[in-house]
Order: sequence, then C-alpha cells, then structure tokens
Amino acid sequence: MLFGRLITAMFTPFTQENRIDWGKLEECIERLIETGSDAIVVAGTTAESPTLSHEEKVELFRFAKLKAGNRAKIIAGTGSNHTEQTILLTKEAEDIGVDGVMLVAPYYNKPSQEGLFQHFKTVVGATRLPVMLYNVPGRTSVNMTADTMARLAQLENVVAIKEASGDLNQISQLVKQIPSDVEVYSGDDSLTLPILAVGGVGVVSVASHLVGREIKEMINAFYEGDHVRALSLHQKLLPVFNGLFMTSSPVPLKYAMSLNGWCEPRVRLPLVEMNEQEKAQAENWLKVLKMK
Repeated sequence: MLFGRLITAMFTPFTQENRIDWGKLEECIERLIETGSDAIVVAGTTAESPTLSHEEKVELFRFAKLKAGNRAKIIAGTGSNHTEQTILLTKEAEDIGVDGVMLVAPYYNKPSQEGLFQHFKTVVGATRLPVMLYNVPGRTSVNMTADTMARLAQLENVVAIKEASGDLNQISQLVKQIPSDVEVYSGDDSLTLPILAVGGVGVVSVASHLVGREIKEMINAFYEGDHVRALSLHQKLLPVFNGLFMTSSPVPLKYAMSLNGWCEPRVRLPLVEMNEQEKAQAENWLKVLKMK
C-alpha cells in the first residue's frame, strides 16, 4: 500500500495579514504525523487551493516535503480545470520530489466522460509520479462514472482513487471494475466505514486534523475484524465528521483548531469565518472533541 490507510487533506493556516503561516503549518505537519497520518495531501481543496497562487502551491509542496521527510508521504494537489497548467504544476511538484500527486476532476468546464478521460490521460502521461484521481461532483459539477475511472485505472501510474461522490453503488461498482493494485479511498469522513465495507482501503480525511488517532483506530479495528469497535468509533465521531461540513470547508475546521491555538480561524475570501449563530450550533459536535 503506497499511501497508507489514513491520509490527511491538510489545511493552510493564514496569518492576520492573510499570508501563509509557516510556523503553524510546520506544527500541523508534526501533529498529523504524530496522530497517525500515513500521508498528507498539500494544496487540495481543504487547503483553499482556489485562492492559493501557483507560487504558494510550489512553496507548500517544497516545505511539506522538507518537514515530513520520510515520516509521511507528501501528495501534491496539482489538479485543475486547465490541462496544460495541471501538467506544469505536476512537473514542478515532481522536480521537488513529492511522493505522488492528486488530480481533481476539472471543475466548471463540465467535460464529457471522454473529455475527463482525455484530460487525465494527458496529465498522467506527462509524469512519472504515482497519481491519485479525485472524484468530487459536489464541488466540480461533474461526476466521473465508475466506467470512466475504471478506464483510467488501467493507466500505469494511476495507483489510487479518492471517491467523494457519496454514491455507494457507484463506489461498489468501481471497486469491482478496477485492477486489484489500484486502491479506493473515501473522500468523505462520514463514509469511511461503509466504503471500507465495500472494498475501499482508507480515507483522505479532514477530521484527522482533530481526531486522527480515533480514525486510525476505527480503520484498524475494521481490518482486525472488530466490527463492533469500528462501528462504535464511527458513531462517536459522526457528529464531528458532519460538523466539519456544516458550512463551507475548511471554515469549521479552522474554527475548531483555533480553539486549541493551532491556527487563526482566518480564511481567504470568498470564504468567511463562522458567525455567532454557527458557532453556537457547533457546540454539540465540539463537545465530542472536549473543546467546548
């Protein structure tokens, strides 16, 4: 297993001046490794990638690889809706020495299934790095079908798929159709356990910033055959999984982390911080974290 079972889609901390807070970022990398993350996605959606400049992304890749060393895999989020720009950023990430790239389905363009296939085939063919494909129709407005992902899984360096369609029928079909050496990860914390049950191997998580040890324990319990324990942990963590998406991600995550002094709650426009009503609504799931 190249990337492990618990992968964190890491956020990007910002200072009050709206710059990347490199000190807090280093602390986050250390904390993620300590709490069980096998790999870290850098400059993905949780990192507010639409508001990160090309230069910031490259520096994030370099910084994360330097700080993590060989203790956790670094997966660079290089995907976009511009095929040539995706290739350019992917090649820069490869030069830095990251361990793999994650390529999100092109957003806004709404390509056909053949357009999706040709986009990914072109990018994958331009790199030697292991590739994780990312299907997230709720953000991209286009769903990659199981058939399209199965075609792409035949490409030599496609090694994993992050599936966030929320459709267990589609995910079940996907697992059935792809080669056994291509691994499927849940892209939704709340569906990690169900996806493990239909043949997935782990999760690309947001909640692992806060409950990494517990998520790793849940996954391990499932694979050890202790399904009662796995279900108990799933049920305990479900309010956190759902709470982190009560408004646009990563806004709730940054608020929760700020309560521990791990970052400022600051996000870049067009996102805005949680208002007082939302903070009040968050109290129930924050209790699970013993933060409120």
